[in-house]
Amino acid sequence: MKDNPESQLAGSPSYEAFLDSPEPSYKHTTYFAAYDALLNQYRDKPITFVEIGVLNGGSLFMWRKFFGDSARIIGIDLNPEAKKWEAHGFEIFIGSQEDPNFWTKFCESVDEIDVVLDDGGHTYLQQIITTELLLGQIKDKGMLIVEDTHTSYMSGFGDPKIGFMNYILQTINRINSR
Repeated sequence: MKDNPESQLAGSPSYEAFLDSPEPSYKHTTYFAAYDALLNQYRDKPITFVEIGVLNGGSLFMWRKFFGDSARIIGIDLNPEAKKWEAHGFEIFIGSQEDPNFWTKFCESVDEIDVVLDDGGHTYLQQIITTELLLGQIKDKGMLIVEDTHTSYMSGFGDPKIGFMNYILQTINRINSR
């Protein structure tokens, strides 16, 4: 008999923060172990964390609980209604992650970033443009985490010839060919 996946998450700080959020959020249960392993080093530090795609706001509260009150939590969404989360101390930017002009204005407003979590639209173009235009804003030893890269293997998210995973492979090949 297999263990209950939720029992395997017991003691996970990110999962506990997820459960404690007063607003709904949608996260794959397989992400929590990765969140803990990758992001634990940033807890209780004055970091700048950016999440693209905040939907119902639940993840903003999750990240505040996970990182602590000294973290600057910034949300990005297409929906102007997401601005309501500013009343809870979050910074919210409204715009399309596929729009280079949006990113230019964003980068002018926000200094260096410690962690970017791309949980936005999941199209190949959105993921690639976000990566290209935000890498320069991320501090040395910072992170860019792109969720839902499985869309590179699905139809309906863009031209498969330029899928995000193809882009990443080409980037890795370019780096290692030097």
